[in-house]
Amino acid sequence: MQTVDAALDRIAALDPVLCAFLEVWEEQARSARPDPELPLAGLPFAVKGRAGIRSRAARQLIAAGAVAVGATSVPGPGTYWQTWGMGAGGRTLNPYRGDRTPGGSSAGSAVAVAAGMVPLATGSDGAGSVRIPAAWCGIYGLRTTRGLLPSPDRTGLATAGVLARSAAEVEAYLRCVVPGYGHGTAGGADGSASDGALPVTGVWSADLGFAHADLDPDVVAVARRAAARFVSLEEEPDFALRDPKDAWFAVRGERETVATRALRRDNDVLLEQLFGRTRLLLTPTAPFPPHGHDGPDGRYSTALTWAFNVSGHPAISVPAGFTPDGCPVGLQIVSAFGTESLLARAAAAFGPCPQPPPRPR
Repeated sequence: MQTVDAALDRIAALDPVLCAFLEVWEEQARSARPDPELPLAGLPFAVKGRAGIRSRAARQLIAAGAVAVGATSVPGPGTYWQTWGMGAGGRTLNPYRGDRTPGGSSAGSAVAVAAGMVPLATGSDGAGSVRIPAAWCGIYGLRTTRGLLPSPDRTGLATAGVLARSAAEVEAYLRCVVPGYGHGTAGGADGSASDGALPVTGVWSADLGFAHADLDPDVVAVARRAAARFVSLEEEPDFALRDPKDAWFAVRGERETVATRALRRDNDVLLEQLFGRTRLLLTPTAPFPPHGHDGPDGRYSTALTWAFNVSGHPAISVPAGFTPDGCPVGLQIVSAFGTESLLARAAAAFGPCPQPPPRPR
């Protein structure tokens, strides 16, 4: 297990280039003396933004013995696209490709984990803000079911989440943060992440029926190969959600209309029917690789993620591989309400994250 001292030393070495942190709490972290009997005793972790230390997740992790080492970067002011971060020393860089964004808005959390500065960081996901940076930085990123954990977002779109280097950290987060997890009361009917094998089938959809215009063929190919390695894929050509964009903006602006309510209802019915006949839905996490720091050029990196913010389903991005030019690709796995334990088991099927180069190229 990575120690606090090792985490702080790695932050000191890498963060001047990567700019993943807004603040590093070195003195406080080095002097922490958690009870060695606690389940996460001495585990270093980071929190999303300066306010992250006040979140339920941070409080529960600390209560379990983990040590907060700093607050990670989030997008700066005046940015309408939330796919970058601004750390204390400048813009946050993708640890694999310094000319590309790490994704966001949990940008610094993803980079801190991907670069090995910490094994785990908190995040929040209102449209893909955990899953997209996880995908673009080659790590794990889980968003929880709506209502499972407290959220300051009164619209219900944003839920708490975690970014991690392995399934073990995802599982540790869930066990320490989610009330009753692993006892069949909050982790879903599946119980804990170690109570059985994964289901052998899942439904694959490259575009959810509407996002084909933005799909990058290399991303789709990498994600689909990764999915096929651990689950038998079923194709359902007739499965197609309605594009949730209008509903997402209506909910976010608290100005829903008859039309957007009907859109949400239609998708809710389609997802309920889907999870009535299969346990997993698999897609690429983002439709294209990480873009440059000048922006996404009118494309929506959220095209495949925000449907599940509107519906409230849990979802995880797992590292699927790389495009030919060295950009990480994520595979998104979605399941029924309250089945975080099933997603933790899915994460366990993929093994640890690849180690990025010590400096972004």
